[in-house]
Amino acid sequence: MQDQHLFDLSMIEWHERTRCLTLQLPKPFSYEQNLVYLSRSTNECLFHVDNSYIYKLLRIVDKDVLIAINSEDNRVLCIRFVNMEDVGDTTDDLLDAVARYVWEWFDLGRDLTPFYALAANDRLLSQVTKSFYGLRLMGIPDLFEAMSWGIIGQQINLTFAYTLKRRLVEAFGTRLEWEGRTYWSFPTPERIAELTPEDLTALQFTEKKAEYLIGVAKLMAEGTLTKEKLLALHDLQAMEKELVRIRGIGPWTANYVLMRCLRDPAAFPIADVGLHNALKHAMGLEDKPSLEEIRQLAAKWSGWEAYATFYLWRILY
Repeated sequence: MQDQHLFDLSMIEWHERTRCLTLQLPKPFSYEQNLVYLSRSTNECLFHVDNSYIYKLLRIVDKDVLIAINSEDNRVLCIRFVNMEDVGDTTDDLLDAVARYVWEWFDLGRDLTPFYALAANDRLLSQVTKSFYGLRLMGIPDLFEAMSWGIIGQQINLTFAYTLKRRLVEAFGTRLEWEGRTYWSFPTPERIAELTPEDLTALQFTEKKAEYLIGVAKLMAEGTLTKEKLLALHDLQAMEKELVRIRGIGPWTANYVLMRCLRDPAAFPIADVGLHNALKHAMGLEDKPSLEEIRQLAAKWSGWEAYATFYLWRILY
């Protein structure tokens, strides 16, 4: 498994005059393809896409940092610090934390050459990789956010999942007003750990999901569950086993977190309804394929199941 935390500091440059941090982009990379993915829901509350810029509020080094991301040439990603008056001094720790977050979010440490070579010889993946060439597996760098999103999405449609996430964020997250727009960052585990299930059922969470979410928040608030501890296991099966020990986390949620946050390219949410619908569409089937049929198809994707899933999802929007 490649470590998405390892990136070359020489590829990062701070431009004082423009208040912009730049990241050198790997090849292949398509900013447009990633922008399309990020624009797929009008109910997204954790970032805002406007005129090819991605605006996101980050809680970094005890500061609320509003950034605007853009790339005009697919060679350099520009990260502009929007609310510099609030941020103050751009310390090395702050710049490093922002760069690392964006690096992980766009999966910039991944060499996609082996995946594209594999896909070229696969009848299902060859077309989607050509159509969406340069798309990166957009992630969720924050473990609590990733696990919460996995829990929220259990057994409901995506539209309602976005609605529940927005209610959670607007009730308990951090907000920043800037030039007539409100930007939000995800609630901390410490904030959610203080809640009762009734606080969340009032937002239309089921009682079970409310309990699961608060349970995960408490594990993280006390330091029992951390991203660093999971990554230190260095093994997909070991990380999955550790995650499914947590109440409310089954194999689908565990693999979703492994895919979007812990960044194991072999993670495979095989029970995902979106994947089943994508395969049905791509294969021209009347019914969704069985799990056994999916296992047979995926046998050729070994080591890249997460990227295969992400590219197949792409055909649904």
